[in-house]
Parts: sequence; C-alpha cells; structure tokens
Amino acid sequence: MTRITRTRVMTFGSIAAVSALALSGCSGDAGSADGFDPDEEIELEMSWWGDDARAALFDEVIGLFEDEHPNITVTQTPVGSPDDLFNRLATDFAGGGDTAPDVFALGGAKPQEYGELGALLDFETVGEYVDSSQYPDFSLTNSIVDDTLYGLPTGGNATAAFVNADIFEAAGVAVPQDGWTWDDLIAAANEIGSAGLTNEAGQPVYGIDMRIADIIGTYAAQVSELGMYDWDGQLGVDAEQIAGIFEIEKELSDGGGMPDPSVVASGVALPPDQQLFTLGQAGITFGYSNLMNVYGAAGDVRIMLPPTSTDTTGVALLPSAFWAINAATPHPEAAAMLVDWFLNEPAAAELILDTRGVPFNPETLAVVTPLLEGPSQVAAEYVDVVLESGVVAPPQPSGGSIMNELSQRMEADVLFGRATPAQAGEQWVAELGAALEQ
Repeated sequence: MTRITRTRVMTFGSIAAVSALALSGCSGDAGSADGFDPDEEIELEMSWWGDDARAALFDEVIGLFEDEHPNITVTQTPVGSPDDLFNRLATDFAGGGDTAPDVFALGGAKPQEYGELGALLDFETVGEYVDSSQYPDFSLTNSIVDDTLYGLPTGGNATAAFVNADIFEAAGVAVPQDGWTWDDLIAAANEIGSAGLTNEAGQPVYGIDMRIADIIGTYAAQVSELGMYDWDGQLGVDAEQIAGIFEIEKELSDGGGMPDPSVVASGVALPPDQQLFTLGQAGITFGYSNLMNVYGAAGDVRIMLPPTSTDTTGVALLPSAFWAINAATPHPEAAAMLVDWFLNEPAAAELILDTRGVPFNPETLAVVTPLLEGPSQVAAEYVDVVLESGVVAPPQPSGGSIMNELSQRMEADVLFGRATPAQAGEQWVAELGAALEQ
C-alpha cells in the first residue's frame, strides 16, 4: 500500500448508451479557432448535485462571474443527488451531448467513463482560459484518460467517522478514541441502538447510520494490499475480504445498532441535511470530511479516523468531485472560464471555502485557510491528520461506477436475509469484476 509522503502532499499546502457519441462525431476536442469574444452574447448551463444551501452558495458565485462577464448568462440546474445528474447525463450523451449542460460535476469513475467515450472536453484545448498547472499529479489521476485531462478537482476530502458525543452520553456509552476497532464500533452502536433513546422530535435514535457506499472503499484499503482497485484498473480486493464489511453490518443489524432494513434502504439517496445523523437519530455515521459543516448541526459532533482492525487506516485524500466540460458545448472558452472562476478565482474561493473539499490549488488554498473556523477548521485539521497517516488510492476505473449501487444492493440482500455476507461478497466481486472487464 502506497503511503502519502509529507513532501508530496505539501506541494498543494446505463453508460453503454453513451457509446452513441462515437457515432455522433463528438470527439472531445471542441474549440473555437477565434477564441473568446467578449461581445458575443453567450448562454451556459451548469449542473451539480447537492442541497439547497449549496445551490444558494453557487448562485452567489455565479452572480459574481456574470458581473465580471456581462455577456455570459449561466443557467443553473442543480439536482439533489449524484445519481440524478448521472442519469440525466447518460440520456443527454446518448443523444450526442447537445442537450447536456456545458459545465457539470462528475465523481467516482465518471471522468474515466465519459473521457473514454469522448463526451468531455480536453482541457488542453482551453488551457488559455483555465489554469490546471497548480494541481498536484495525484489529484488529477481520476480525470486523465490516455494522457488527456478531462476535469479538475473541486477539492480534496477524506473519509471519516462522525460521532455524536451527546448521544453517546445519553446512552451511557464511552465516546470512541483514536485507535478504535470495528469490534469497538459494533459494541458501542448496538448498546446505543438498544437504549430506547429518541431525539427532540420524538424519533428513534440508532447506534449508526452506516452509509456503506461511503466507507466500503476505506474498509477495502484496510484489509487488502492496494484497496478496492489496483493500478491496472482491476479489483484489488477478493470476495472473502469484502464479505467482512457485510458481516459487520449483520452484527449491527442483529444487535440493534442499525435501523430497520427498510429505513436503511430508503436513506441511501438522502442529501446530508436529511440524513439520520444530521437529524440527531444516529450516534455514528461515515462520510467525507467536508460534511462536518452539515453534520456538526447535530450536536457535539466529533470527526475521527474510521475504526480499523488492521495496521492501516485505509483513508486516502480524494477529490470530492470534478468539474468537467461538455465536448459538444458551442462555447468551450466561456465554459472553461466558468470552471476557472469556481476553482481559481479568489472572490469565489472566499465564498466556497472548503464546501467542496480542501482546495488543491495552493494559491486558492492560501485564500481559504485563514477564513476557516468552527466545523470547517475541524475538518481541515482532520485532513491534515490524513496527510500524515493516509494512503494513496488507485483511481476508480471505468466500470467502477456501479460500485455504490452494487454495495447498497448487496447490503440490502444481507439485511433483509436474502443473502449471507459470504454470498454478498461473492456477488459483489463477480458483478464489479465483470463491469471492470467491459
């Protein structure tokens, strides 16, 4: 397992339908020979996922951009969850991409998948309008296909455990300490879930809102040599290893630490502000470090390294998302300027801060760091811990986009009694392995 070195880090302080792109002539090298015309009236569409607070924040950032460039109007089409956006993009790009947004957020394996299919603009073609030179190599790995850059990271986050100390105290359970194990988590969550607590609204309090899609990669990195994937884009974890996470969930479910399976299943797509932990209904959850701003509203919330029963944390500093540009956009230069504004403009950075992760651009980071306070400062301090103890994770390859849905489906099969953890592990490996081979 490759360790992050301090020297290196401190350099910054259904998809098959989309293959129709190959027939539509969308090649990923769009660009205007004449460059950007400041007198041309331009309309751009920009889309991302997130809650209402993010939408309001980005509206303010876009307003500043439009003030600076009065000839450009940006239509905003935010959605609630990543899958909402990805489903739309699959449909839009299957038709050639003309109806897709000009600028949009991507996560997971999507930069790899859409880059391979020619759906995304090559950033080198608009290098005059968006600066990518300040980004460390490891932050770009997941958006580079065949040495071509198809996106820039919004910022870096790390998987974390979030613990509500108020709930632990009410249940009479000791708050976890650094170095805790999965057995420690199971024992604490089951005790809390069996205590009969309710929140201020009278809703039941559970030991943990597991959110398997947010922790399974970290768990895989704890129990295997490289983690979920290897550097060749193949699975780096076997069925027996991955079955361990489902065994943990079964112990939590059988011991009363988790909600009813129907509650788990209905909660997988909820935005952070509507999740059980934020509502004061769970003592523990997993998520990315920038969620401290949302989860912190639940009470005395503490962020810490996830439990591990091996000699590694399995935690890596990862891009939270990427901004990408539609290869079919009629305005590639203006779209690149919009991306550059969100990532590299100081006035925008003062608003966005670390809500999309700690900035990778050192100049942007220098603007943001002095402004952080409260939960944001706590999250930034956690990221610094990860820099000391974390790992470098191979990127999610093309085909890996099924991982979240697959993990949640196998989780449901185990919790509803349709499969044993071992069977779920076998099925998980079979389906994800097959997807990576396509």
